[in-house]
Amino acid sequence: MRAHSTPCAGYRLNRRAFLGASAGTFLGMNVNTLVARAGEDRKATAEHVILFWNGGGMSHIDTFDPKPGRDVQGDLEPIKTSVAGIQISEIFPLLAQQMKHVALVRSIAGQNGDHGRATYQLQTSYAQSANLQHPGIGSVVVSEKKSLGDLPAYVTIGGGAPKAGYLGQSCEAYFVGRPGEKDPYLAFPAGITEVRGNKRLDILQKMNQKAAAALPGEEVAGSQTALTEAVKLMRSPALEAFEVRKEKPEVVEKYGDSEFGRSALLARRLVEKGVRFVQVNRGGFDVHTNAFPAMRDHGDVMDPALAALISDLAESGLLKKTMIVMLSEFGRTPKINPQVGRDHHPGVFSCLFAGGGVKGGQVIGSSDEDAMLPKDRPVKVSHLHASICHALGIDPNKEVMTPLQRPMKLVDSGKPVDELFS
Repeated sequence: MRAHSTPCAGYRLNRRAFLGASAGTFLGMNVNTLVARAGEDRKATAEHVILFWNGGGMSHIDTFDPKPGRDVQGDLEPIKTSVAGIQISEIFPLLAQQMKHVALVRSIAGQNGDHGRATYQLQTSYAQSANLQHPGIGSVVVSEKKSLGDLPAYVTIGGGAPKAGYLGQSCEAYFVGRPGEKDPYLAFPAGITEVRGNKRLDILQKMNQKAAAALPGEEVAGSQTALTEAVKLMRSPALEAFEVRKEKPEVVEKYGDSEFGRSALLARRLVEKGVRFVQVNRGGFDVHTNAFPAMRDHGDVMDPALAALISDLAESGLLKKTMIVMLSEFGRTPKINPQVGRDHHPGVFSCLFAGGGVKGGQVIGSSDEDAMLPKDRPVKVSHLHASICHALGIDPNKEVMTPLQRPMKLVDSGKPVDELFS
């Protein structure tokens, strides 16, 4: 397959750098070359992705793959869902009612029991490398799909997202620290009125025009493109999507008035405004001690938010084109340790898919009787990434060229999990 130029080699300086600079340096900023190439679309069933990243290694047995009656079960009971024959943990009673929209994969065959290496692979599809930064799946998506609307195409909430690596700065995620907080970078610097700020933008444009004769055309074009998009975002009415506290109190209550609840609500508002990829981050799953109270606490926060998100998107019709994914770097040991916790276990674990063309109400693959290893239909990590690409009409085997002229596939030898879409 012929290798293409890097699709998002883009800005060395992003929107936030333009908007967050002091008044003095704001006028003097330069941006290096912008080189962007649109991806070649395949038939898509999804336009957006919401990825819930559960950092720390979420226990598969205590969430989506309960083992009732086995010694490994622990303190949590399985409950029935809205789909006959499918059970999940008691910590998700509201999510259980949405199971007709959900597909569970219970046979992920992991390779890494180390947090760093496992996180890297789950978020990029590649094994960690000492001399190459592979892009996260969110960066892959926005490199291949056109932006929709004024908002950034890729937003991460409550934590960092993987780097864009060789796809370039314009494929990096826009960071939201806490949902509901205003971004201080989306305004002129303190003491600079809108009128005065606009005059300075006019001066900057004239300076760029004068510099055009002495600088490479690509550099000038890249600088102007970054500036134009930054100002467009700053002035866009679509920014209101970030203001989750303007939602009606009953809506906030439905999602849960918590950081995670507001993050899920913000994710919904962002895809409604055209954001391609939203990553919601939650940690605290590294339960080496007192695992079961910790998992109950997670359920209290996550259950209403996930159920409300799926329900709202289904009611509006947006679930048909929004893929929801929940991933963690590995599972937890079936054997309960002396500290009543579970340790790292990459041998087999689970994940959740919903929407975006996914056939709900099913379980794909299974673990053995004690959730140690896949029993049938083992699924590689790269297959999960290929499935996301497939839903969005992206060829996971497409090759892009790194700055060192090394061809790299978007996904590391992955193929879609066909059952998700059949």
